Amino acid sequence: MDLGLVLSGGGARGIAHIGALQVFREKGIEPDILAGTSSGALVAALYAFGMEPEEILDFVKETEIFSLRKYALNKPGFVDTEKFYDRFLSSFSEDDFSVLNTPILVTATNLLTGEPVVFSEGELIRPILASAAFPGVFAPVKIGNSYFVDGGVLNNFPVDLVTGRCEKIIGSYVNPFEKRDYKDFKHSLSVLERAYQIRASRDSLAKFKNCTLVISPSGLKRFNIFNLKDLDTIYQLGYEATLRALEAWPDGFPRRK
Repeated sequence: MDLGLVLSGGGARGIAHIGALQVFREKGIEPDILAGTSSGALVAALYAFGMEPEEILDFVKETEIFSLRKYALNKPGFVDTEKFYDRFLSSFSEDDFSVLNTPILVTATNLLTGEPVVFSEGELIRPILASAAFPGVFAPVKIGNSYFVDGGVLNNFPVDLVTGRCEKIIGSYVNPFEKRDYKDFKHSLSVLERAYQIRASRDSLAKFKNCTLVISPSGLKRFNIFNLKDLDTIYQLGYEATLRALEAWPDGFPRRK
């Protein structure tokens, strides 16, 4: 394969991936395979199905998947991902990986065994929801006889899944790791998010060297992972960062004929 595209997890910050995809569309750059975690898996699946980037942005706004207003207090997590199943089903022609125009690899974490799992065939929607099921916030997703949570717990930037399979790899990484002031932590969720970010960044940053190009928009640290009011701003940050990154590679990636 010529080009692999990897989309990291990051909750609402993953909207920056959509801005990146819009630039790829405009430049005629098409990946041969995508790998995604959490919000990156969600965006990858919709894009691989054939949605235009602006349609994906509208979908995220309409579903409110990054909102904490949808509660499921009777489950071990606040937000019940099953509430989103029908909305996803209405967007795909069938609940199966085979309906996608471009192959994708979706990561999730098996809550019972503690092992990372990669989904690439069969049932499509629940693996996507599982990949984005942030522990303690989203209820675990049952697939088969097991339960799964966010793929970012063990693999938030799945570059390894396409390494050796593609001549070139573009990584879109939306979890900038910077020092924080204690005053930034205003509630328990912000502490949980920070702890999660610390764990994920240790492995993710080491994978940058395996990418031909890494797009990591600046300015994302001010947005928390459950943020609905700034989606257009996050989208624009991803768009602008991708334009700047590609300036160094004007002829470096396969383009549509």
